Amino acid sequence: MAPMIGIVDDNEAVRQSISSLVRSAGYESVMFATGLAFLDALETRSIDCAIVDFHMPELSGLELQRRLREMNRPIPIILVTASPDEVRERAYEYGVVTVLGKPFRDEALLAAIRVALDPAGQENA
Repeated sequence: MAPMIGIVDDNEAVRQSISSLVRSAGYESVMFATGLAFLDALETRSIDCAIVDFHMPELSGLELQRRLREMNRPIPIILVTASPDEVRERAYEYGVVTVLGKPFRDEALLAAIRVALDPAGQENA
């Protein structure tokens, strides 16, 4: 069974675009418009990795990562943001696997997913 990639972004076009990309690479995907919807879904579904927008209403990408830690749900997070340099250090402190600046190259996102899904790769990232 292919790994399930959660896509959390308040922009539907971005969610659709990322979903198409990850599916073309052989992964499954599930999309969420908010971090709260993502957290709610974890009660009934298994997600192997999440691509999360930094700037979202209700719950930022970093706040989502913090809540996952509090819930003891170690889901690797790839944080995407228009201002990666401003949040990179804080994101890594929160446990984010990778921070990608928007716009990002498809190859960069797919490489980040491979690292996130490989526990040994996370330790070397």
